[in-house]
Formats: sequence, C-alpha cells, structure tokens
Amino acid sequence: MIMLLILGLPLGARAEDRLLRLYAPEALAATGVLDYILPRFSLKTQVKVQRVADPEAADMVLGDAGRALFEGAGQVWHMALATDDADAARFADWLTSDVGQRTALAYAPDGVALFSEASKAEAEPVEVSFDGDARLGHEVSRAKCRRCHAVDEASRMSTIGSTPSFGILRSLPDWNERFAAFYLLNPHPAFMIIDGVTEPFSDQRPPPIVPIEMSLDEVEALLAYVSAMQAKDLGAPIQHQ
Repeated sequence: MIMLLILGLPLGARAEDRLLRLYAPEALAATGVLDYILPRFSLKTQVKVQRVADPEAADMVLGDAGRALFEGAGQVWHMALATDDADAARFADWLTSDVGQRTALAYAPDGVALFSEASKAEAEPVEVSFDGDARLGHEVSRAKCRRCHAVDEASRMSTIGSTPSFGILRSLPDWNERFAAFYLLNPHPAFMIIDGVTEPFSDQRPPPIVPIEMSLDEVEALLAYVSAMQAKDLGAPIQHQ
C-alpha cells in the first residue's frame, strides 16, 4: 500500500502539470476564436488551457507583443511566452504551425472568416507541412467522402457528377484552406460531425442523411493525402476578345 501511494504521487503531479494558463484580452475572446481553437489543441495534446484574468499569472499572453499570429478584430494579434512552461511552448509551436494557423484562419461564424494572416510586415514565415497519415487519409476519403466526391481514379465514375473531385479541388490556390475547414462549408454542416469540435445534431432537427463523423486526426490525415495528390490540370483560361 505504501509503495502504491509513493508511485501515485508523481503520477498525480504530472496530471496537474498538464495545465496551461493563458491570458487574452476581452476584445479577442469576444470573437469566439478561443472557444474554437482551444478545444482542438486540448483534444490533440490532452493539455487543458485555462484562461486567467491577470497576465502576470499567465504562461502565455496574447496581445500586442511577441510573435505575430493573425490579424482581425481591428489589430494584429501576437503571442508571448511569459514562463518556460513546456506546455506553453508546445501551444506556441502548435499556434505557429501550419495546422494551428489553418485552424485560426478557418474560424468563420456565419460563414465569414474573422481572421487573416498577419500583414507581411508583421508576419514571420510559416513553413507549410502536412504531418498527418496520408495512407489513413486515403482510407478516410474512400470511406467517408466517396459518396459525393471522386477521391481517386478508382472512384471517378461512381460519384455525384456535379460535385468536384479531389483532384480538381487540389488544383485551386486555396485548396488547403478549403480542406482544413471543409466541415464549415455548405453543404457539409448539414451532415458532418467533427469529434470535439462541432455540436451534435438536435433531435428536433436531425440531419437529412446518416451523419458522417470524423476525428481531428482524420481531418489532418485527409489534408496529408490531398497534399500529395496530383492536381488536376484544368487547362489555360479562355482568352476573351
């Protein structure tokens, strides 16, 4: 029994350490973006993020100082680490990664994006990379997207003809933003559930078809799969006389 108690102490301490204290001004919090991005980070890392009212008590401060993150709500928002907390450093890495940036920029209540990339004078370069499992992404696309989209050559003739294929979508300049936030773009909200992100459907307003459920790992895997695809050659634009 004594040995179990001794062994249990460091485990409990480690569990309590999985807490990140974050300060953000009300002007940023009022947009709802923190309610959008924090659950995604916590679900991915099991790090709980607690908002604090005093920046002196925070591990990370969002505001005017530090590294530029994104622009919106009237200013460029920056990130500064206030302590050497490992979870704060992990959140900083995630926020400035391509995945974190896409997550913040994909926040679009009522279909209107509230944030954009920080202005070039402010922004630091962000390396674009997709670290999901591309093989899993192919499996997910065949299991959950093929009813509407052609996701590979084998499914080219068995989908809805008016729905663009993944190859065509991959050829668009903003393809990564589209795939990162596809579940926010019509008609997907009517039948998509992203675990830990989207709200469940109400019993009073059921989806028109059997809901399609995905995890955040599957969304990232889908991005990795599409990033490796050959973009469809749509040809040169027609020149009008």
